Amino acid sequence: MGIGGAPEAVITAAALKCTGGEIQCKLWARNDEERALIVEQGLDLTKTFTIADLVRGENVFFAATGITPGEFLRGTEYYGGGARTHSVVMRSLSGTVRYIDSNHRWDKLMRISNVDYEER
Repeated sequence: MGIGGAPEAVITAAALKCTGGEIQCKLWARNDEERALIVEQGLDLTKTFTIADLVRGENVFFAATGITPGEFLRGTEYYGGGARTHSVVMRSLSGTVRYIDSNHRWDKLMRISNVDYEER
């Protein structure tokens, strides 16, 4: 329970749809200006939006990579010449959830891109 942003609700709904979860949301105007914009857009402040309202497709994909350590994903770890990342990729149609541990080597990445990873 809480008040958050609409984009975050849609991203969360996509992940939940992949795992068979549910979410319910209401619009929350922070001030009169936002309330007027919501009404102008023809949206209903009293409506409870469900996962079906937020994510309409049946073949939804969700992907995320940990930046900082958390309960769900490990954070990015940097080492001399590269980094390790921990990601999740989900698909609603199949119910597949994949966790991916990746090693990124700056020397190889610099050969195929114009980014100087060693300067970062």
